[in-house]
Amino acid sequence: MRLEDLFRSLFLEMSVNILKANACPNLTLFIKLNFSFNKTKFLSIYFRFCPQKLLEKMADVSLKEAALILGVVAACYWNSLFCGFVFDDVSAILDNKDLHPSTPLKNLFQNDFWGTPMSEERSHKSYRPLTVLTFRLNYLFSELNAVSYHFLNLVFHMVVCIVFLKVCKLFLDSRSSVVASLLFAVHPIHTEAVTGVVGRAELLSSIFFLAAFLSYTKSKGPDNTIVWTPIAVTVFLVAVATLCKEQGITVVGICCVYEVFIAQGYTLPVLLDTAVQILRGKGSIPFSMLQTLLKLIVLMFSTLLLVVVRVQVIQSQLPVFTRFDNPAAVSPSPARQLTFNYLLPVNAWLLLNPSELCCDWTMGTIPLVESLLDVRNVATLTFFCFLGSLIVFGLRYPGDSSKTVLMALCLIVLPFIPASNLFFPVGFVVAERVLYVPSMGFCILVAHGWKKLSNKSVLRKISWVCLAVVLFTHALKTLHRNWDWESEYTLFMSALKVNKNNAKLWNNVGHALENEKNFERALQFFIQATQVQPDDIGAHMNVGRTYKNLNKTKEAEESYMTAKSLMPQIIPGKKYAARVAPNHLNVYINLANLIRANESRLEEADQLYRQAISMRPDFKQAYISRGELLLKMNKPLKAKEAYLRALELDRTNADLWYNLAIVYIELKDPTEALKNFNRALELNPTHKLALFNSALLMQESGDARLRPEAKQRLLNYVKEEPQDANGYFNLGMLAMDDKKDMEAEAWMKKAIRLQPNFRSALFNLALLYSQTAKELMALPILEDLLRYYPDHTKGLILKGDILMNQKKDISGAKMCFEKILELDPNNVQGKHNLCVVYFEERDLKKAEKCLVETLALAPHEEYIQRHLNIVRSKIASLSAAEQSSLPADGIAAVEEKKKTFENLKEVKNEKKTTQTTVNKGHLKNKKRTEKNNMDKETPKKSTKEIKDIEKKRVAALKRLEEIERILNGE
Repeated sequence: MRLEDLFRSLFLEMSVNILKANACPNLTLFIKLNFSFNKTKFLSIYFRFCPQKLLEKMADVSLKEAALILGVVAACYWNSLFCGFVFDDVSAILDNKDLHPSTPLKNLFQNDFWGTPMSEERSHKSYRPLTVLTFRLNYLFSELNAVSYHFLNLVFHMVVCIVFLKVCKLFLDSRSSVVASLLFAVHPIHTEAVTGVVGRAELLSSIFFLAAFLSYTKSKGPDNTIVWTPIAVTVFLVAVATLCKEQGITVVGICCVYEVFIAQGYTLPVLLDTAVQILRGKGSIPFSMLQTLLKLIVLMFSTLLLVVVRVQVIQSQLPVFTRFDNPAAVSPSPARQLTFNYLLPVNAWLLLNPSELCCDWTMGTIPLVESLLDVRNVATLTFFCFLGSLIVFGLRYPGDSSKTVLMALCLIVLPFIPASNLFFPVGFVVAERVLYVPSMGFCILVAHGWKKLSNKSVLRKISWVCLAVVLFTHALKTLHRNWDWESEYTLFMSALKVNKNNAKLWNNVGHALENEKNFERALQFFIQATQVQPDDIGAHMNVGRTYKNLNKTKEAEESYMTAKSLMPQIIPGKKYAARVAPNHLNVYINLANLIRANESRLEEADQLYRQAISMRPDFKQAYISRGELLLKMNKPLKAKEAYLRALELDRTNADLWYNLAIVYIELKDPTEALKNFNRALELNPTHKLALFNSALLMQESGDARLRPEAKQRLLNYVKEEPQDANGYFNLGMLAMDDKKDMEAEAWMKKAIRLQPNFRSALFNLALLYSQTAKELMALPILEDLLRYYPDHTKGLILKGDILMNQKKDISGAKMCFEKILELDPNNVQGKHNLCVVYFEERDLKKAEKCLVETLALAPHEEYIQRHLNIVRSKIASLSAAEQSSLPADGIAAVEEKKKTFENLKEVKNEKKTTQTTVNKGHLKNKKRTEKNNMDKETPKKSTKEIKDIEKKRVAALKRLEEIERILNGE
């Protein structure tokens, strides 16, 4: 039989089968074709005319298949729900302000994956706004409850597995498709993408990636016409996939390969033969090929448009990576090329044998391949030979098997290109999560190979046993691997079991222990990191910081100096930031922050800040830290300049506006300070420090119109900081200003409950009682105050006054006033009140002497002179009464004494003093909170109003001094 007749009979048999399935509407036309062609042309025409409905029918997923896949995924990943936020989750979730409802939605499209503005040099340039949007939805429903984030990842993985099953059915039979989907569902390489929350970028991108491909498979209509709607949907889905993760754009390449070699049924020899015929002028381009070219042009143009938009988003800047992130990227030839090529078989081996998985493959995990004689080059050569043979098989030969292999290779190779360092360096050596999509092609290859083996009767049982073993062991490995992501400590310790040559892993274990305040053990891991990688700047910085936490400042400074010595030197004409990781410049900040605790080294610290700024003029944190230092150096104008420069770099930073407000307080410009506090609150309505200090500023302005707003801000503050007694205390002071005594009492009591030794709250509550005729209730409060603060002068004065006037306990009052004079012999009020005690004891001579001494201390106090005159007059009248010995005069003398005492008591009561509100000054950028209380004079209407006002001025100056000490970090 001739070959032509053989093909004709085969074709007619296939046609009958297709006709029975009613899958090909053009069958009649297809049967009438001339069959004088070879096998390659025959199959090309077959695939070109009749794949569509047949493929659609094959791609249907049954309910049983879906239930099986979903059940297996749930069984493998149920324990991922018990994991927390670890590794990159901390930056992407916990520290990312873009998740908060208060952040405008537009910020998601202006910032990178980690919440850093794309315009900043330190930005990672990973633009995935739709993925961040799903994080934001998680935050909206459960805030930072990790269970919801992991559950949504699990659901997305289930969706990917079902859609992948549908894709598999385009190239495999139903049984092999289920095998491929099951293998994909349980493969341990996926734990980083599924169990790690940041892996959601891979999951979302994969969903739209596969959906875009499925949409494109419907772009071929009857008679090989073009259906534009699926193509438009494909372009849209490609854009969405790219906004979830950058590798989504690679589906365009897969669609192109599918169009040429699957939908049109061409093979490489046919394409080459056609091209040769056209070049020789022996034929024209077939109409079907022109249609194919048109579809490819549309795809490529849309892809180019997406690439241009993506480049514009990153402002034509690539992220900055160092040799610690990707050592081969900065290595010379041929080490760079040899290492990058060797990484390909390394990734392939992880797919074949995922027994040793590691969350971080940077630094020294995989030593550089620096020589052609390195034995690892054999693995590279073997890999390329195997890959090349598969590519030749897929492109050269027609048939289902070759097309399946070709599409599997496309899924493996094309999505991996962005992570291959082929076009640009990436920030990692190997990353398991980037194998999520390439593993789809791998699973198709394995399932296809298993199908070939299981069709042979000799190997059928063995193939089923091997498949069961692989699926079972992979599922167990995945289930076990999930527990590694339970916490950062478990994750990095599991990685150290695989690789002990990665300094970053030692550092990360140290960080995990550091977060638990286990500084001694953390130090051991940080030191080990410096031994594994002696030139790791970050490791030495970690050692220095830990020594500082252990109060070993000398050792901390030595470690920081070591890290500083490892920094690359400035080369004239070359951009410094391109050769150093932005976070490494923090060594200057950390060292400066350490040495500025020494007052004699402030200039040295300032020099370090200026050096960091000279290396990176956009180093915002350097300006902030320098501003704090300049305030400490009593240079508020220069501090103002530093903060204004930082605001030029970031006007959306509420902390910067807050710090600038503190500078204006230092410059004694409360109006501008309040404006800047308000700017901070516009950007962050829950900025605790701005709420608190702006409320104090409003309260101390004396403007009654500002008190309602001050009260509201303090209420918002205590809502954010319910355990801070200062907020309740200042609410009490506001209530006292508004004469709301019961409300003031309630706030003061709440402050004291939270902080029993709250000096100002205790005194002002006692004062409130004394001013509202509840003097006896004030006594136990004063007892508590004096138990905590035995030298509280004003508390002693108030207690003595109550004992003398209300309890008539002259001796108790005398003890209080004598205690004051022991503490401060020149205290005018204590001295004067002791004189009154002498008068009450009817020791007029002693009272006269005491008043003379008091007048010497305060010669301009008119009331002391008046009281001295009264005492001397009384002494004179008593002398006259003794001479006359008249009873009437005696009675008159008693009445005069009573009248004189009342005069003294009235004046004395005018001298009651009060305390100021507490002031809390903070600098959030310094990552600490300092609270300082001090007394403030609250004047009581009296004939000494001018003196009270002067005392208020003195108290205000003291408050400013307290703020200065706080700002200086004391």
